[in-house]
Amino acid sequence: MPHAQTPDHSGAAITLGKIQPFGPNDLVLTTTAADPDGRLADRHSAYHDNRSPPLVWTPVEGAAAYAIIVEDPDAPRDLPFIHWLIWNIPGEATSLPEGLPNDASLGLIGGATQGRNDNGGIGYFGPRPPPGHGVHHYHFQIFALAERLPFGPETPLAELVSALKGEALASDDLIVTYEAAGA
Repeated sequence: MPHAQTPDHSGAAITLGKIQPFGPNDLVLTTTAADPDGRLADRHSAYHDNRSPPLVWTPVEGAAAYAIIVEDPDAPRDLPFIHWLIWNIPGEATSLPEGLPNDASLGLIGGATQGRNDNGGIGYFGPRPPPGHGVHHYHFQIFALAERLPFGPETPLAELVSALKGEALASDDLIVTYEAAGA
């Protein structure tokens, strides 16, 4: 029986490519966790401390909540690797601190919900590209939402994407890079 080959990169679209916001798209996401070339600091990788990076964004008028999805389309698999799903960040929020706990519900962030990443855990799972696979690009995608989402932490990405299509006022994509040491 022939062995199925895994692609060098997923080739599939990330979430941002599937959603067209219906408001003025003036949302901008930034972080202090990347150097000027866009390389994410080691402490945020799963090879090191695996701490979620601090994030800051511009407020969007009328946003009831925000959602952030982090994907790696350079993963050697059919679909982009999901590193983080977090939604129902309060509409008045304009930042997330570094090192959020990997809990399904974050009371300190207004009850925001974190979903399951592709490593099998809840919350943030930092970059861990295979050694020798080169530089990977991590898309920190943020969506300003017209309404909060009624989903629990086990909600699959496809269901979130369907909801985001009807609720996204604005979006942005912050791309950072990471490469395994010795690669």
